[in-house]
Amino acid sequence: MTNALPTDPIRADTVGSLLRPDYLHAARRRFESGEIDAAALHEIEDRAIADVIAYQQDLGLPVVTDGEFRRENWWIDFVRRLEGVEIVAGGGTAFATNEAPRYVPKSVRIAGRINAAEPILVDDFRFVQKHANALAKIAVPSPTRLHFHGGRKSVSTEAYPDIEAFFGDVAAIYRREIAALEAAGCRYIQIDDPLLSYFLDPNLRAEVVADGDDPDARLRRYIRLINDCISERSSATTIGIHICRGNARSTWLAQGTYEGLADTCFALLNVDRFLLEYDDERSGSFAPLRFMPKGRQVVLGLVTTKHPQLEDKDVLKRRLDEAAKLIDPSHLALSPQCGFASVVEGNLITEADQRAKLALVVQTAREYWRAV
Repeated sequence: MTNALPTDPIRADTVGSLLRPDYLHAARRRFESGEIDAAALHEIEDRAIADVIAYQQDLGLPVVTDGEFRRENWWIDFVRRLEGVEIVAGGGTAFATNEAPRYVPKSVRIAGRINAAEPILVDDFRFVQKHANALAKIAVPSPTRLHFHGGRKSVSTEAYPDIEAFFGDVAAIYRREIAALEAAGCRYIQIDDPLLSYFLDPNLRAEVVADGDDPDARLRRYIRLINDCISERSSATTIGIHICRGNARSTWLAQGTYEGLADTCFALLNVDRFLLEYDDERSGSFAPLRFMPKGRQVVLGLVTTKHPQLEDKDVLKRRLDEAAKLIDPSHLALSPQCGFASVVEGNLITEADQRAKLALVVQTAREYWRAV
């Protein structure tokens, strides 16, 4: 199978995670209870991923993923493979919901010098590439996930008396991971970074202040970190970054318009493609897109993954028209606002809802860009 970037622009995109089928959930439970071993679980994951690749291609998506079916959530499996890292329960801010218990993400502590003994996502990519006729995309959790909750307090001063050495080691790990993915043929790598949106939210900015940091200074340092991580990527590789406001079991974490990030993240991140959340009033207007550098691709997440109500196609087209006043439509694309299952349990929608929403993205994109 080829994994070259398509000649035509990617108009219909997907953030990555998809609802796991019931038989995969059952297999995970059996693995956790000791009824099956890791090899047996892996075989069942292989079957589920091959099926979900065919599912995406049947819908007409020009980009496919493995649905993140091998992951507990969007970040933890990658981070767990790093040396020097501890994952602890709690420590983060609870997601917004009226239900109890509220979802609280796990946190990261850096206990020693961090390193990756080998590439982490290459095998996952190769499996998708083997089974896909469309472009295979791999999502990598942002390096900011290693630092945000706790800041300097989350990083061992014995291992890293100089915090800049920590950031340097992180960047080196990501540069090696990207190089390994490129060597395997990957040409579309997405960095998932909901944490950048935390700098929009007063409550989460207060968490940074409580850590002893200035939020704006930390945000600028994160931008430098991400740029360092991708600094050696090939010119043939598209690097995207997904910036949402949190997504777990149909709940969210941060709120605020992108205005607070526009003159930093939009203007300074050296990525090719921004995948942005624009599905509800918490997202605000398209006005911050005025800071987007010329030539950047902007994927508007207008279709929500958080509830089953299907969007109106004509409304989506009108919103694309509105964004096109700020961004050349040749540099726009359409996608869901986030993944359908950023955590293994998935959002509170059905597979039929998911299919309808992905089909709507594909159909709307085809009709809109055929007309413009």
